Amino acid sequence: MTTSAQPVAVGYAEALAELEAILAELERADVDVDVLAERVKRAVELIGFCRARIGNARMQIEQVVADLGADG
Repeated sequence: MTTSAQPVAVGYAEALAELEAILAELERADVDVDVLAERVKRAVELIGFCRARIGNARMQIEQVVADLGADG
């Protein structure tokens, strides 16, 4: 079985939208067990991507706030 590496996402909003679509798919009663593992794996990738984006944004905000405090 060959799998192609799918890029995580272009941006946070796209990753979040894909996560929501995966969640809706997994909530269905008729979800295929063979698909389940792949979708969960993809969700983990997307969650990691989103966490990294949030962490990066937090650091940038903290730097801006620190810079504002240094000017005062």
